[in-house]
Amino acid sequence: MRCPFCGHDDTQVKDSRPTEENAAIRRRRYCDSCGSRFTTFERVQLRELSVVKGNGDKVPFDRDKLSKSLHIALRKRPVDEDRIERIVNSIQRRLETLGENEIPTKVVGEMVMDSLNDLDQVAYVRFASVYRNFREAGDFGKFIGQLGDDD
Repeated sequence: MRCPFCGHDDTQVKDSRPTEENAAIRRRRYCDSCGSRFTTFERVQLRELSVVKGNGDKVPFDRDKLSKSLHIALRKRPVDEDRIERIVNSIQRRLETLGENEIPTKVVGEMVMDSLNDLDQVAYVRFASVYRNFREAGDFGKFIGQLGDDD
């Protein structure tokens, strides 16, 4: 594994342990060249996924982008980091088990919306405002009005 600090090609694993309900391996690494320490994670990947955007462009599925989106929606909300990681794992597993290598962004977005709706209503509205492209304050009102209809 290449050192992210100095670029040296050979680093040593100092410690390995399972994390996330045994869904990944956390490895602490050490670089002999610069002395830096860093952490890597190893996860099972069932298949290579591509996300098909609205304009037809295809990009590789980016787990980190999904995680960042959730973190933005859940910013300053009382949600544990482990819970966010479990949601990311769950969405990725669901996408991998769909049996398709190319997934429309709409499918990913709806999975995120469903997860946030169950987890935190404020984060759900935040995410929806970007995902559904709210243009004015009235869009928030309409959306929030619909939340009461679902109960």
